[in-house]
Amino acid sequence: MPITDWPIEERPREKLLQRGTASLSDAELLAIFLRTGVAGQTAVDLARSLLNEFGGLRQLLAADQQRFCQGLGLAKFAQLQAILEMSRRYLQEQLIQTDTLSNPQETRSYLQAKLRHYPYEVFSCLFLDNRHRVICFEELFRGTIDGASVHPREVVKRSLEHNAAALILAHNHPSGVAEPSQADRQITAHLKQALALVDIRVLDHIVIGEGEPVSLAEREMI
Repeated sequence: MPITDWPIEERPREKLLQRGTASLSDAELLAIFLRTGVAGQTAVDLARSLLNEFGGLRQLLAADQQRFCQGLGLAKFAQLQAILEMSRRYLQEQLIQTDTLSNPQETRSYLQAKLRHYPYEVFSCLFLDNRHRVICFEELFRGTIDGASVHPREVVKRSLEHNAAALILAHNHPSGVAEPSQADRQITAHLKQALALVDIRVLDHIVIGEGEPVSLAEREMI
């Protein structure tokens, strides 16, 4: 049965408008993005099969061009990348000129959006001014799934170039397990010591995995 024959309150688009985005399942949200189904499948049916094929919504959104286009094509891939980038820019604008310490969830959401999709480890910095407002975000080091080589001298150099007064460190664990490792704690200590020599504070180190990001500051590891 086509979606147009469904009761109005069960149609994904109408359901979203009446009840809000939180009322929709992953398949229903994806169906709105897809707009149409294929022969023998409604957009919702197609969305469900895609979620099963890719292993979930996050895996679908993180799929590379080659894999994504096997089922949906270049036009949909371009649309999806545009949507994802708009989401990241929206989160970034939410942080600009805002005290990051008063909005920790926004900060973590932004870092998740920037780092969670990488299949390899990426170490980054959120540079802050003396009022803890965001100056900029930079990805500084990339590594393999086993880790990234982080150089304190380069972090200090970039901090001085941005005239940062403080920063928040962040990196992802491609394994999906956000638990800080001993190496994470060690590099945090090294960076904190190096940056202290030029009067720049390390406020936190956020580890991004599959679930909620982990804050080393909240764990009292800084």
